[in-house]
Amino acid sequence: MQDHIIVTINGTEFLADPGQNLLELINTTDEFVPQICYNESLGPIQTCDTCMVEVNGEIKRACGTTVEAAMEVNTTIEIAHRAQKEALDRILENHELYCTVCDYNNGSCEIHNTVAEFGLEHQSRPFKEKPYEVDNSGSFYRYDPDQCILCGRCVEVCQDVQVNETLLIDWKRDQPRVIWDNDVPIDQSSCVSCGQCVTVCPCNALMEKDMLGEAGFMTDTEPGLLRSMIDVTKHVETGYGPLFAISDTEAAMREERIEKTKTVCTYCGVGCSFHVWTKDRKVLRVEPQHESPANGISTCIKGKFGWDYVNSKERLTKPLIRKGDHFEEVEWDVALSYVAKRFKDIKEEKGSNALGFISSSKATNEESYLMQKFARQVIGTNNVDNCSRYCQSPATKGLFRTVGHGGDSGSIDDIAEADMVIGIGTNTAESHPVIASRIKRSQKLFGQKLYVFDLRKHEMGQRADKFFSPNSGTDLVWLSAVTKYIIDQGWEDRTFIDKWVNNFDEYKESLGKFTLAYAEKLTGISQQDLKEIAREIASVDKLAICWAMGVTQHQLGSDTSTAISNLLLITGNYMRKGVGAYPLRGHNNVQGCSDFGSMPDFFPGYEKVANDVVRKRYEKAWNTKIQAEPGKDNHEMIAASHEAVSVLCISKEKKPVSWMQTSIMLQTHLKN
Repeated sequence: MQDHIIVTINGTEFLADPGQNLLELINTTDEFVPQICYNESLGPIQTCDTCMVEVNGEIKRACGTTVEAAMEVNTTIEIAHRAQKEALDRILENHELYCTVCDYNNGSCEIHNTVAEFGLEHQSRPFKEKPYEVDNSGSFYRYDPDQCILCGRCVEVCQDVQVNETLLIDWKRDQPRVIWDNDVPIDQSSCVSCGQCVTVCPCNALMEKDMLGEAGFMTDTEPGLLRSMIDVTKHVETGYGPLFAISDTEAAMREERIEKTKTVCTYCGVGCSFHVWTKDRKVLRVEPQHESPANGISTCIKGKFGWDYVNSKERLTKPLIRKGDHFEEVEWDVALSYVAKRFKDIKEEKGSNALGFISSSKATNEESYLMQKFARQVIGTNNVDNCSRYCQSPATKGLFRTVGHGGDSGSIDDIAEADMVIGIGTNTAESHPVIASRIKRSQKLFGQKLYVFDLRKHEMGQRADKFFSPNSGTDLVWLSAVTKYIIDQGWEDRTFIDKWVNNFDEYKESLGKFTLAYAEKLTGISQQDLKEIAREIASVDKLAICWAMGVTQHQLGSDTSTAISNLLLITGNYMRKGVGAYPLRGHNNVQGCSDFGSMPDFFPGYEKVANDVVRKRYEKAWNTKIQAEPGKDNHEMIAASHEAVSVLCISKEKKPVSWMQTSIMLQTHLKN
């Protein structure tokens, strides 16, 4: 099999992968080809025509060409250069360059950069205003039709990456423009404000509202005066070269006052990363990156725009200590001394188990490790837990029972690659929108099958190939019945089972009562539907199952998670790409918080507190005595707060019951 082919570009031979896109190959060389509509996360859109090159004697779009062996490519020949210039002229007919006073002049405007690198000094087609007003109706971004070049990136990302399917270009108009749904204002459309259209826009046609008047040194100028400045500047300057020299200098000055910080989103467990642009304490924008491992260029409304709390007047900026019937602000040294004294007094008076610690699943791994270490080493109690008690712990328990590992068995890419995805008790489109987008994309473009089991027919249920609404709390029953039916029909993956699965015969025997009739009676799903579900699961090569708190917050959450994993085991859907178990977390670091030991019965790495060998190792390392009995979990600490537990130390959590209980505890201690 041939690993590479040879392609000649401007007289130089290059190795290319079979099936590689020509423009992508050119971009690995030192050759310059304009490419305004192309985006590496979206692939070829083929609307701007700026990437025209000569291929084997013919003028073609590089972005729409697949390399072939012995291909001859010329990017600098005069006819290709003229075609590129013509395309740029058509773009500038739709987009006015006023870079120095544009909030998008931050070094990333692809029109500005392309025109500058191409060396275009004058445009052959004058800019033409369009008969449309700027749409400022959206809460977080605005659309300026006058600056829009109709490249189609926003439409592509909305239709086939986010798959919200809101944006279109109305080509039937005398002056085409991007429209929302059936040509309604942004705020009246089905837009979910994921912000991906703004992210991929190559210019200032779509912009975050918080950038406007803030990014540049002169961009907050009154519109009428700004218009006059633009007109005067263009009349005086002889070409784009001098204009760009000024705007590039101004853009460099912006770098001195705009800070870009890479961070990870703190909302859910997807793990999206991006750069946050800030000027002083003001957040200007959130910018995802193509190379972000979890999300790429994808965002949701929470990650892209949900940061106004940063400068909220309601945000606490100093510690509070209750004085009678009110709280008083104090300095940190006062607060820390107060807490240390109260902890010490309570421990001496009532013992170490009178204190409880709830770590935060929004905190870092290091903070979670320190919380449990503080509880065990300094205070001497195993009363430490985190919010995974409500979401992650049941899934972790079910997975440890079956595969010995309490986390996802793959990545988001694996979910996207699956032939079939089953969602159980998860409102993915609202709770984990970026993952939902990957599933919706795979279903729409690649024929991935989607089955959803939930009480509510939410968006994913509406999009599903099959939607089922089992009676509340009966997921364990239908999962076991489907698994039993697959085994009874001889559809299990015997090769995988023989190699990797223990105690199969005992497990098969345990499914005895889960007949189709029994499952139909309890779940409300017909026997015929159960048979079809089993047949579909057994027939696909790659199956991934996602579940969330619609499973784990039930009393049988651990057992249902076990049943999910067992179904995957008997069908051989582990240890391969595009398969596996995916418990979707509510907070951004539920997994890490548990991994690093903020649990009443586990040390870091899920080593059991009750294990004498493990415990003695920690006792030696920490030079302290650690209790052999597991501590109280969240529920037990709250229940014991009226008697055994006198104080709760809560780190960065937001459960109303926890904060209320803490307030009660503080009042109690101050009275003592």
